[in-house]
Amino acid sequence: MNIFPGRLGLQQRVLPSYRVPFFDMLASACEGGMSLFAGQARAVESIASGEPRAAEYAPAQNIHLLNGPFYFCYQRGFLDWLFNWNPDALIVEANPRYLSTPAAVQWMQKRGRSVIGWGLGAPPLSVSPHFPRKWGERKRGVFLNRLDALIAYSQRGADEYAALGFPRDKIFVAHNAVAPAPTVKPDDRPQTTDHLTILFVGRLQARKRIDSLLRACAEMPDSPHLVIVGDGPERENLEALAKQVYPSAEFIGAKHGDELKPYFTEADLFVLPGTGGLAVQEAMSHGLPVIVAKGDGTQDDLVRAENGWQIPPGDYEALVSTMKDALSDIPRLRKMGAESYRIVSQEINLEKMVEAFVGALTQLSR
Repeated sequence: MNIFPGRLGLQQRVLPSYRVPFFDMLASACEGGMSLFAGQARAVESIASGEPRAAEYAPAQNIHLLNGPFYFCYQRGFLDWLFNWNPDALIVEANPRYLSTPAAVQWMQKRGRSVIGWGLGAPPLSVSPHFPRKWGERKRGVFLNRLDALIAYSQRGADEYAALGFPRDKIFVAHNAVAPAPTVKPDDRPQTTDHLTILFVGRLQARKRIDSLLRACAEMPDSPHLVIVGDGPERENLEALAKQVYPSAEFIGAKHGDELKPYFTEADLFVLPGTGGLAVQEAMSHGLPVIVAKGDGTQDDLVRAENGWQIPPGDYEALVSTMKDALSDIPRLRKMGAESYRIVSQEINLEKMVEAFVGALTQLSR
């Protein structure tokens, strides 16, 4: 792995636990070390926080202002942290709603040091009578053009940044990943079976649309075994619905780390009918084909025709027809599962993500 020869500073609004392995791996690739400046989420967000080991952690004091399309965040202590850490390069979230970031960008650039923005992309803004789209897009464009480079989660995100006029040669893609490349190839699954297993792993929230998954399973011709791993505010409602529409559904509860392995190993197909999807990459590392709802673009590069299906979010009929198609051809499922494993072992994983970040930092430092 290439090494960034300087000291790196990295800003985040919050520090979710699933990002810690990435930050630690990136810190290990910085010769001068890395310091991470991040604060706490709002209680309503239910974001599990983590703390890195390889990276130095500098807690920010987040001041949350307003809500919804009017939400802003000011991170107290940003400039003090920059002065104390004195990084050679800075990576910030590419989000104009974070009010303390412009001053930090100016602080770095006055000293001739690079600032890279990291984000999902620049999808069309939601329309509100009190928040005109043109004003929001202009504000976003002004903020982004202060940065020296951008790192996008996906190719779609990179294209959106380019569409705003940001120089294409200063846009890098670091495919979003939450797990390292798998080192153990999963055992081959049988080419024939009398009973297929569908797996869902994630937090049980309304936006995950697990209710649709329960109803869709009830429409499958061979009544697959549905295993739902996770916990959350919707569990009681979903268990009540399952008793009515799909009594054989099995609710396992929350599992983490090695506890998840037997469920991935025994499954034949992973289905995520709603938004989110941290478990998709893990499912693929266990050789599973996947069905996911289209989202912000982070899954476009991960889920392809060769290893799965992307369906329109909230389209129940598409979910049913896609599941029927998937379950109709077991040899094809096995071939797609093998391609899932190849993608996460060779193309999209934490090592490749870190490599892309270091490549961007190195190119700017020349």
